[in-house]
Amino acid sequence: MNIAVCIKQVPGTSQVEIDPVTGVLKRDGVESKMNPYDLYALETALRFKQEYGATVTAVTMGPPQAKEVIREAFMMGVDNGVILSDRRFGGADVLATSYTISQGLRAAGDFDLIICGKQTTDGDTAQVGAEVAEYLDIPHVTSVCKIHKVTDKSITLDIDTPLSIQTAVVEFPCLITVEKGIFEPRLPSYLLKLATEDREIKVLTLDDMQDKDPSRYGLNGSPTQVKRIFPPENSNTRESWDGTPAELTKKLYNFLNDNKYLQKLR
Repeated sequence: MNIAVCIKQVPGTSQVEIDPVTGVLKRDGVESKMNPYDLYALETALRFKQEYGATVTAVTMGPPQAKEVIREAFMMGVDNGVILSDRRFGGADVLATSYTISQGLRAAGDFDLIICGKQTTDGDTAQVGAEVAEYLDIPHVTSVCKIHKVTDKSITLDIDTPLSIQTAVVEFPCLITVEKGIFEPRLPSYLLKLATEDREIKVLTLDDMQDKDPSRYGLNGSPTQVKRIFPPENSNTRESWDGTPAELTKKLYNFLNDNKYLQKLR
């Protein structure tokens, strides 16, 4: 079985600068980490590796510094790493990102199963996995919370829907996105760090893609127009109140009411 896991390097802080012209995050030089939801996707793939002898490839898209999350994936047991890195990919919205990843997966190899995390902490759209599958023209299932059985031809799994848990059998090749908690992610291994520090990471650019049309990638391929984006404001304002329980209750009520935190029931 050949498995690809889509991972992403996300900002490790909310203090991220915004490009005033394009409205996108400035990722270069920013403190970063692996997207937490992707740890569950990695763990799922590594469980398959242990049980079924699968080969696992981590795939990410980003600037050259995104190689750090590939190195972290190596430290967890991933076999191969691929980074999709090209300035022409920069500024991509969900649609262009999904298309780029789908093209990158085609260029990286033939995969029986593609696993993604539920969503990313910087975008929170939870749309990329499904859109990648659509571009690859393969079946996909989102919100996977449990794996029952894996055969040479299919995977049986549970889907966490808003009203119930549904069981489905999906034939390979396919893509799944997994829920937080499907497995407990393992910690990186120092021994694997030493063993993989010289392992090659394959870099793919637009020139390596089957579709080399630049209008499909980056800002050019993004129909979403960002009007305004800004980091959350930090507020450290505090105040202490003294008084009897009755006085404090009244003061708290007035504060909540004046700031429109309360709504009258009809």
